Amino acid sequence: MEAAARESAVHVVVRGRVQGVFYRDTLRRRADAAGVRGWVRNTEDGAVEALLVGRPTAVDRLIEWMRSGPEDAVVLKLVTEPATDPGVDTFEVRP
Repeated sequence: MEAAARESAVHVVVRGRVQGVFYRDTLRRRADAAGVRGWVRNTEDGAVEALLVGRPTAVDRLIEWMRSGPEDAVVLKLVTEPATDPGVDTFEVRP
């Protein structure tokens, strides 16, 4: 079985008070520690959007953390959908 077959890719959008509370940087640090690849960015409408690629258990743990986020965040809604692995090697914070 190929490594990619043992990985999942998930697109996540989080709404609430999620900008200006270190949500993206905290997610990046947690993703790096978990070996998850992908990206995270703020959207113009005040949400945070992310793509997580990695072992299903690691991706699931990050999504669970994203439901509450860092200490000052207030998550009102989190939506996930399957995604395609974009072939990135790291986890980055995008503008």
